[in-house]
Amino acid sequence: MTRTEFSKYLGRYDGKSNCGFLVIHREHANDIVGVININNVVRGAFQSGALGYYAFSPHSGQGLMFEGMQLLIAHAFKKLRLHRLEANIQLGNLGSIALVKKCGFAREGLSRRMLKICGKWKDHERWAILAEDFARRNS
Repeated sequence: MTRTEFSKYLGRYDGKSNCGFLVIHREHANDIVGVININNVVRGAFQSGALGYYAFSPHSGQGLMFEGMQLLIAHAFKKLRLHRLEANIQLGNLGSIALVKKCGFAREGLSRRMLKICGKWKDHERWAILAEDFARRNS
């Protein structure tokens, strides 16, 4: 990621309705493993946010995003006081599905033709974790 790309990335996040986080390699502090974003945070009776995340290719498939995701989920429920996090994942993205399963998300259904990617509408599986699910897993 170039400095310009990084600045553009940071500009998307206001820390309230959209929050962006970098996952940094624990042993190599100069290595950015990936990013995790909490987007479209809605307060009031909803208290929910939508996750977006990806690992950078040299680090993908090594399990490094799991620790980052665990820290992010704790932050979302303890510091941001969210009630629910949702991840919408393209069908067949087995790595992403494995990550949310390992983190305690439950599959809630299918969102048909949810997002336009490369000019085509794609179906997504809808996965979510609630604050009480997280608390139960970490008590």
